[in-house]
Amino acid sequence: MDLTGHRFNIAHDGFTVVEDMYTGAEVGAIIKVIESADRSGPLFRKTDDVFAIRQFLKAVPDVAPLLFNDRLKSVISNIFGGGYFVVKSIYFDKPGSSNWFVAWHQDLTISVDSKIDIAGYGPWTVKQNQFAVQPPINILQDNFTIRIHLDDTDEENGALKVLPGSQLKEIYRPENIDWQQETEVSCSVPIGGIMIMRPLLMHASNRTTNNKKRRVVHIEFSRAELAEGIDWAEKNFL
Repeated sequence: MDLTGHRFNIAHDGFTVVEDMYTGAEVGAIIKVIESADRSGPLFRKTDDVFAIRQFLKAVPDVAPLLFNDRLKSVISNIFGGGYFVVKSIYFDKPGSSNWFVAWHQDLTISVDSKIDIAGYGPWTVKQNQFAVQPPINILQDNFTIRIHLDDTDEENGALKVLPGSQLKEIYRPENIDWQQETEVSCSVPIGGIMIMRPLLMHASNRTTNNKKRRVVHIEFSRAELAEGIDWAEKNFL
């Protein structure tokens, strides 16, 4: 697989879409493992608009070898190089009737194992006993996210909208978006494909309008060592 174009897309636009990372049978196997998981634990959350599993690889460990097949490992090593590990994983199941949408934002926080006062880290939040903090920007600039799509996804069922190149503007507040200069792009991804993006890429998603569900595995990667006294909450080597 020639990944030259994908490397350029990520450097220039902040994202890329790689199709056919998983066969139909592989997608089916992934879904089967997810659906057979015990959903009674605190990492599982269900509302009318979304079913989510936080710390996904911890909650459903049997899914890891299915997700990290040779194709995905090759994409990671060839685009980004070595030394990366998983630092966060979430599964989203957005039903066809969902009214859930996500406003324009950057992913500015990381999940860590404890809260202490450290220069360059802050502000802090805590959600479901999980600490999150905004780290120094160089960490965010080197991190990346892979979104594995288990359904065909387009702008009618919540595909991400992005502002290409916005990751190069460092911290970019939604209220400061210059719509005279920006061009919104909808990132359609077919079933079995992946979207790769930088966390500083400005992104959003709309409500579902076509009654089709959207199931996505969201995995964040880093190779950064954090300041002394804290560590990644979900550190998981490939």
